[in-house]
Amino acid sequence: MSLKPRIEAAIATAIRQGQAGSAPPRLAAALDYAVNPGGARIRPTICLSVAMACGDRSPAVSDAAATAIELIHCASLVHDDMPCFDNADMRRGKPTVHMAYGEPLALLTGDSLIIMAFEVLARAAQHDPERAINLIRILGESTGMPGGICAGQGWESEDKIDLGAYHRAKTGALFTAATRMGAAAAGEDADGWTELGARIGEAFQVADDLRDALYDEETLGKPAHQDEINNRPNAVSELGVRGAIRRLEDILSGAISSIPSCPGEAALCEMVRKTAERLTPVLPAHQMV
Repeated sequence: MSLKPRIEAAIATAIRQGQAGSAPPRLAAALDYAVNPGGARIRPTICLSVAMACGDRSPAVSDAAATAIELIHCASLVHDDMPCFDNADMRRGKPTVHMAYGEPLALLTGDSLIIMAFEVLARAAQHDPERAINLIRILGESTGMPGGICAGQGWESEDKIDLGAYHRAKTGALFTAATRMGAAAAGEDADGWTELGARIGEAFQVADDLRDALYDEETLGKPAHQDEINNRPNAVSELGVRGAIRRLEDILSGAISSIPSCPGEAALCEMVRKTAERLTPVLPAHQMV
């Protein structure tokens, strides 16, 4: 069963609430532009998959968790694309928010999406206050300092970069949040799900490094070779193309073995396998010889 309709409906509800009342029209439009179309929605899919594997005993809370994670992810993309960071012109095959709406509104769009994510979780407290508070805490840890996505972006301004800490924060934090929040939304202990999220996050980062190095802008739907242009640490420069692919395969194998025992364990294993297939890049012809 596809989770995409459930995810899209929950996100659309959050965006409509952010656009309600006397909201500035251009900023309201930019909110929708920043989250739609939404690509694979991999983080909320992981979150809901874990919640369902654990019984999904409070679907409204699970939906709030999945929505909040995706809103934070979209906010991070808006900010990452701005001239002060990656200065990217394209994202998901269309102009980035700062190109379409200008830098001031792009900054406000990212900020508004971050705040909206926590509002969504706060509203979920009407269903289960304890779970909502736990979700807010987990998302806060994964978004800010010392080890959230803000820390990940901050590593790029350091003279000496800890590659492991950089990847865990910049990319891994929201994947760890996805598995932990899925479990917490279902009333389970989040700690047991940390390793799965960390492994998926690391795999996603390695795969992203490979795509950035191997593919062109048309294939990616965004600027290519940004790691090289911005002199960012990455798995390809450290391990080479084939070494990075081997690393990706090892990580994903470990992810499957790290799944805790739960009622929906088999379905969750299948979800991770499908994620692995989606992440593993197809080598261009010149790399296959």
